[in-house]
Amino acid sequence: MKTVGLPISLKENEKRRALIPNDISELKNPNLIYIEKGYGDVLGFSDKDYLSKGVNVANRDEVLKKDIICDPKIGDAEYLSLLHQQTIFGWVHAVQNRDIADKIISSKLTSYAWEDMYEEGRHIFWRNNEIAGEAAILHAYMSYGLFPYNTKAAILGRGNIAQGAMKILNYMGADVTVYNRKTEKLFREELSKYDVVVNAILWDTSRNDHIIYKEDLKRMKKGSLIIDISCDKNGGIETSMPTSINNPIYIVENVIHYVVDHTPSIFWKTASKSLSHEFSRFIDFLIEDNPNKTLVKAKNFDRGIIFDERIKHFQNR
Repeated sequence: MKTVGLPISLKENEKRRALIPNDISELKNPNLIYIEKGYGDVLGFSDKDYLSKGVNVANRDEVLKKDIICDPKIGDAEYLSLLHQQTIFGWVHAVQNRDIADKIISSKLTSYAWEDMYEEGRHIFWRNNEIAGEAAILHAYMSYGLFPYNTKAAILGRGNIAQGAMKILNYMGADVTVYNRKTEKLFREELSKYDVVVNAILWDTSRNDHIIYKEDLKRMKKGSLIIDISCDKNGGIETSMPTSINNPIYIVENVIHYVVDHTPSIFWKTASKSLSHEFSRFIDFLIEDNPNKTLVKAKNFDRGIIFDERIKHFQNR
């Protein structure tokens, strides 16, 4: 049996939590879970609320010594290189980030990546991805200073993020056109028509091109807006660089860029509820060292050894 530590994320404005008290009754081994003191404060839950359900409360150093460390944005965690031969469980994104992969290899960590967890073809954390699209549209337009009904928008992608973005854009009266991977060429031809471009395509790191190049920005309307929800640095959008909730936008060639990489945290209470529901379904498998098939397929490192061929390819480029 393994212990689980849930630290408080120190990433700027990251307020999501992997476990709320309401879902603890679904767990078989709450006594092996340790949350950092004050873990639920941002959600309105006290340490006593967790203790009453059988979960332990400990200081940060103690939590980070547990066998399994769970943190939604664990790939960005400042403590990642301090862990040693432990298991991490959260959004890892080592495929898109060589620095994260190097830290996991160096620390000989085992990793189960939330981004690679699927059941019957549907992403386990689909609701969080949908919230990412919803939140990004609301926050980006607020930062832009316009209501969506004044704009003609293009959405790149048809996944859960794109669905969330489309829901808000349609509700708020934007004129929306959706493109997918097969219509990238058409989108590039029609780029100049749009006030807003929403990128919801997770970038394939084996590609060496971009959907929008820096040179293409000169063809876009002056003062137009790119909302890059996928937030892959120099990925689908060559000029994309991750931004923060506090400083969400920057301008290149008179085009505004919004590239916040954790938009669900803007609506952290809604997001935490959906995360906790899924976390509570899977964590006992890891505690009992008996991962089910969904977890097995999401395992991308084993004690620092790369399991994911995409990471091997990226590391060798």
